[in-house]
Amino acid sequence: MKAYRLQGGFGLAKLAACELPAPAPGPLDVRVKVKAVSLNYRDWLMVEGHYNPKQPLPLIPCSDGAGEVEAVGPAVTRFKVGDRVMGAFAQRWLQGPPTPDALASTVGGPLDGWLAEEVVFAESGLVHVPEHLTNAEAATLPCAGVTAWSALMTHGPLLPGETVLVLGTGGVSVFALQLAKLAGATVYVTSKSDAKLARARALGADYTVNYATTPDWARDVLRRTGGRGVDHVVEVGGAGTLAQSLRAVRMGGTVSVIGVLSGRAGELDLAPVLMRKLKLQGVLVGSRAELEALARALSAHHDLRPVVDREFPFEEAPAAFEALARGEHFGKLVIRVA
Repeated sequence: MKAYRLQGGFGLAKLAACELPAPAPGPLDVRVKVKAVSLNYRDWLMVEGHYNPKQPLPLIPCSDGAGEVEAVGPAVTRFKVGDRVMGAFAQRWLQGPPTPDALASTVGGPLDGWLAEEVVFAESGLVHVPEHLTNAEAATLPCAGVTAWSALMTHGPLLPGETVLVLGTGGVSVFALQLAKLAGATVYVTSKSDAKLARARALGADYTVNYATTPDWARDVLRRTGGRGVDHVVEVGGAGTLAQSLRAVRMGGTVSVIGVLSGRAGELDLAPVLMRKLKLQGVLVGSRAELEALARALSAHHDLRPVVDREFPFEEAPAAFEALARGEHFGKLVIRVA
């Protein structure tokens, strides 16, 4: 089979196409013919060696994928040949809070990922794809979709009539916008691109703010909420945006810390957290049970479809990573494998 592996070091130049033996499933394993792989910022960090510089190589990258079952082990009961499946981000995190062992089973590092024509995973690490979704759409759910679901539904839970501030228009942020609207919330979205903000409004965003032309966007959000602030912030920026997110949230509200796009380290004034009784919630994707819950929600609401900005053929996988690094996409970038 064909695959992409990091070999001989980190960096996109080290991501090489290669021929590998087709993987054989064990008694409780499922072999999947990969149809689509979606890219996350984590995948780029992993390839560049920034996510885990001690990651053993070689490594097949990419945490998210979807495909069709082509072989099952003799003890498998959850799936049959021909089923469409997607994989849980952490293969041994089935439900409840994470454990160190569960987080040692993440796909695309330390475990080999989906950027190959065929993959083998334990049946416990796979989930059925909602029937109405394409393979490309399904491939976007396990990380970005589940992260947004965890932030708003598991750790929320978000209630109808509440307000949500979503930073940016990447994969997690667009999912958060869609899920918040599904829950009946009022949604504020930030971006430095007016074109992306227009696309956000087309998806249902109630208010938008361009942070390039309005750098004090927290003040704008406070003004639009009558000085109260929003109930929930989906914070993907990190150190560079957290201070404003803490200003933009209401007293007793929640800031879900998801990404570090604007930096990992910085000074943090804890006074607003204490005096305004704010909740800072770290979100690290979610369990298989949360992926299943998201799949059920999408199956019940066929009009909610993941946003795929662009698809790349398998032969152009490195170009997909370059596009991800540029950050010009709205929603998700996907690689078509078969």
